[in-house]
Amino acid sequence: MPNPKASTLEELSERIIYSERYSDDNFEYRHVILPKPMLKLIPKSYFSGDDSGLLRILEEHEWRGIGITQSLGWEHFEVHAPEPHILLFRRPLPGK
Repeated sequence: MPNPKASTLEELSERIIYSERYSDDNFEYRHVILPKPMLKLIPKSYFSGDDSGLLRILEEHEWRGIGITQSLGWEHFEVHAPEPHILLFRRPLPGK
């Protein structure tokens, strides 16, 4: 059972939720839901500079560094602004 008072990125990364994959004609998508307390532990440089509290688009080494695990080819392309702990990822469909 997860520790409700988890205090490190490693502990919180065990509570990341990954959506089912869905697609359109060009991309496969999924959203990744971070535990809200995780936002307090992510480096400040990962947030946009406008004081909105939103993460900027993260490079692969950055999102992997905070504990997000996905197969190769995924890119972070959007943050769900109403809920800044939800990140959207996509990767091209084969042959696109």
